[in-house]
Amino acid sequence: MSSAGQLDKILRYTDQVIPEDDLKAKLDLGRPLRVKLGLDPTAPAVTLGWAVVLRKLRQFQELGHTAVLIVGDFTAQVGDPSDRESTRKRLSVDEVNSHTESVLSQFRKVLLDDNLEIRRNSEWLADLDMYGLLELTSAATVAQMLERSDFASRYQSGSPISVMEFLYPLLQGYDSVAVEADVELGGSDQLWNLMMGRVVQERYGQAAQVALTMPLLVGTDGVHKMSQSLDNYIGVEDEPGAMFGKTMSIPDEAMPQWFRLAADRGAAEVESIEAFLESGRLHPNEAKRILARHVVTLYWGEEEAAAAETGFDQVFRHGGIPDEIQEAVVPPGDPVHLPSLIRDVFDVSGAEARRLVDQGAVKLDGEPIVSQEASRSDVVGKVLKVGKRRFARLVD
Repeated sequence: MSSAGQLDKILRYTDQVIPEDDLKAKLDLGRPLRVKLGLDPTAPAVTLGWAVVLRKLRQFQELGHTAVLIVGDFTAQVGDPSDRESTRKRLSVDEVNSHTESVLSQFRKVLLDDNLEIRRNSEWLADLDMYGLLELTSAATVAQMLERSDFASRYQSGSPISVMEFLYPLLQGYDSVAVEADVELGGSDQLWNLMMGRVVQERYGQAAQVALTMPLLVGTDGVHKMSQSLDNYIGVEDEPGAMFGKTMSIPDEAMPQWFRLAADRGAAEVESIEAFLESGRLHPNEAKRILARHVVTLYWGEEEAAAAETGFDQVFRHGGIPDEIQEAVVPPGDPVHLPSLIRDVFDVSGAEARRLVDQGAVKLDGEPIVSQEASRSDVVGKVLKVGKRRFARLVD
């Protein structure tokens, strides 16, 4: 494909490309570019939000360029200060290593095996000595750091900013030096870090990378960006039924963005769906079904997507029970304290479990329960349903 054709494909759905002329010039070189994406393993799941940038990285792979995926096992211990109002809690080495092992296999659900390098930035950052650190810190000034909006607002409000947080963008920039990145990808909240990478590369005598950012996918709540800490996320390894059901739960107004970023549909198709929704020719629920099928198909294939839709209908249209549900052992004792059981089975707080019972959101074999306790004989062997999507078969 010509460099002009590649540029058109790469620019689809991007937020910012700085400088765009540099990207065109790099594509004109006629060699595979080294395209970097750094992700800190601060949580165990790869979400559809992360997948937005991963899929852009895959696009570069499909065009013959080299994807350099950096697992930030070192920087995760420092903590990215982007969009933070306070210092991020530091993770232990064991926590980071556990998350790293979890996410590595999930990355491969999105990326191709060809044209792929996966590196851990502890390879070069853990061995950086004091001389190297002083050389790195000389690449930027305090004034440059305070130009960053989140640092500036915290400084003005008197909120603490640790020197370690100042180091984070420099360390991320050093990653670009270590892998000789031509392009670096990130979410829109990463632009400042990516631009600092250009500064650091030039300090070390390298050509500055192009910074390419993608919009942040809104979570299932339709309000905040998708985040594991906010529990408004879908993971790329979520089971097809859960992925379908969670997608069906998003607010109607989030659908256009999800068609573009989560389902990776073409611009013409998305514009057509938006027009049909606006004219009333397409019902929002049907549009959401189309969206859910596309999302599940991306990660599990068409057959699993069709089965997930059938399972969704069985539960939500016909009031049925999924074919495959977890089993949960009822603890000894009679009567059974239902909020405690719900807490242990579905990993919710005790207060949330009590609220669900009080609101009538808990059912046994389809019958609502409002009491906090039930006899053991009335519980064992029945299906416990909490809310719309959580089921468990209770066993002795």
